[in-house]
Amino acid sequence: MDIRKKVGRNVKKFRKNAGWSQEDLAFECDLHRTYISGVERGVRNPTVVILDKIASSLGVPPAQLLD
Repeated sequence: MDIRKKVGRNVKKFRKNAGWSQEDLAFECDLHRTYISGVERGVRNPTVVILDKIASSLGVPPAQLLD
């Protein structure tokens, strides 16, 4: 599986587990909602800095987004 799709699937899973919308997560990460959407769909290639922001907002280690 493409790593971008894997990351996107994990971001979506953790986001839904938190009970957040894409807009909620985007606000917490200080990113745009369409960027979060692109990450979740696997069309964005987020940097490690962005992955760290997302993981921190979701309360998970960044490595879990890559699992």
